[in-house]
Amino acid sequence: VQLQASGGGLVQAGDSLTLSCAASARLFSSSVVHWFRQAPGKDREFVAAIRWGTSGTYYADSVKGRFTISRDTAKNTAYLQMNNLKPEDTAVYYCARASELAFAPAHYKYWGQGTLVTVSS
Repeated sequence: VQLQASGGGLVQAGDSLTLSCAASARLFSSSVVHWFRQAPGKDREFVAAIRWGTSGTYYADSVKGRFTISRDTAKNTAYLQMNNLKPEDTAVYYCARASELAFAPAHYKYWGQGTLVTVSS
């Protein structure tokens, strides 16, 4: 199963944006969909995750209270709603699937293209 992120764009600080992560096939309920991001010149970092079966969610401290991860099992799609965006949220955002919680980018062998979010001040 491959995941593809989309929905990025150029926004101003304080704006909102929602990213989508579409799976190429039905995900097992045991799957965990993660969002990561990589800012220019920085390492890729965990942003948020959701358990496909239970919809349990997890967030990085830097986005807690501003970002919301959700999923639509009928559409095989996960979402990342980003509110009150800050310039430091500027990054390429990627989604990835794992069979368990896996916050470390090194866990993943395959990454999709990602979607660029640029937040201007």
